[in-house]
Amino acid sequence: MTSYSDPSRPSGADAAALTDTPDEALRRSLGVGRRRFLSTCTAVAAGAVAAPVFGAAPALAHGRDHGHGHDHGRGQVLVPPHKRGIILYTVRDATARDPLASDLPSGFREVFKQLARHGYRQVEFAGYRQHANAPGGDNLETVEGARLLRRWLDDYGLRAQGNHGFIPSSWPLTAADKDTFKKHLEIANILGMDHMGTGGDPTGSSYQADWDVAADKWNALGEIARREGIKLYTHNHDSAYGFLLDRGPLDDQGRPTRSSGIRKLEYFLKVTDPKLVWLEMDIFWAHVAQYKFHTYTAPDGSTRENVFDPAALVTRYNKRYPLFHAKDGVVDTANGMGWDMVPFGTGDIDYTTFFSRVGLSNYRNPMVEDDNSPSATDPAQSLREAKISYDNMAALRRRRH
Repeated sequence: MTSYSDPSRPSGADAAALTDTPDEALRRSLGVGRRRFLSTCTAVAAGAVAAPVFGAAPALAHGRDHGHGHDHGRGQVLVPPHKRGIILYTVRDATARDPLASDLPSGFREVFKQLARHGYRQVEFAGYRQHANAPGGDNLETVEGARLLRRWLDDYGLRAQGNHGFIPSSWPLTAADKDTFKKHLEIANILGMDHMGTGGDPTGSSYQADWDVAADKWNALGEIARREGIKLYTHNHDSAYGFLLDRGPLDDQGRPTRSSGIRKLEYFLKVTDPKLVWLEMDIFWAHVAQYKFHTYTAPDGSTRENVFDPAALVTRYNKRYPLFHAKDGVVDTANGMGWDMVPFGTGDIDYTTFFSRVGLSNYRNPMVEDDNSPSATDPAQSLREAKISYDNMAALRRRRH
């Protein structure tokens, strides 16, 4: 991985801040303020420092991860250490936090440092903005900002694997949209990403004609991205797995009202070029779709059942799914979605079975996500839950038969 030099490399007090004392590392790992930490019992603090969970430098933490997919007889690791990632949306409150007003990790640099301590090796961006008082300023969506971000990623042994960023809304593309898209590809290349994408579905429509237009647009964007060495991907929520309206009587606007039973995203996969367009499955929302979209109205007016199997879709299209959002949930049939979000590994989604079925563990890149981790009353919660999620992902092992 290439390291980029930057004239704004910190010195003096800023450089010293990059290397915490063991006590400071512990305090930040626990997510408590300095005053509260100093009032903690010395014996308890010393015991926590000695524990391997807290205070290890990123290089030491990563050194423990080297291996070949097995862990001292416990079974095959389902997510290899170098593939354990997190989308920064999960800790968006921390990157947006004012470092002058909090002792907690604030801004990209400190958040990278903390995530590396937790054990993460990959991150996915959700834009490039942070608090204005953080090093580098508020907007790093520039070539210079990308070089700064890349240096911090390299400093802490992290790799950027994607971004939920700019996808033009217009079609055909305007010259301005094409220029902005190319700027984002340049930023992605500086950051060392293999992938660049968006957090939205290709279209919100249920009609085949609109998905055809979306396919033309994504094929064109994917070709531009391919020339820059980047794989373009779309991240999808539950509605994309609903059934395509492509058959039956027409409504008063000439649109079909019934379905052949093909799911919208399945159709998109068929009509886009597999060399130009990739996908990121949000596993939580795929399970919501399983709950919500299990019947459709056939061309003859009858109701047909077709239960969605997320892992089967991934295995069918295999390498078109290089990325996942590893988001967990507990069953809740009263909320209309079937699931409530919780930190990874604390819910009911069977990730052991899912990752075992989809395979290709050295190809896929699962990114921990929890939309609800930021808390208005507990500012340390998102980074604390990021640690919980990492530990649970690292503990996943293939079941023995």
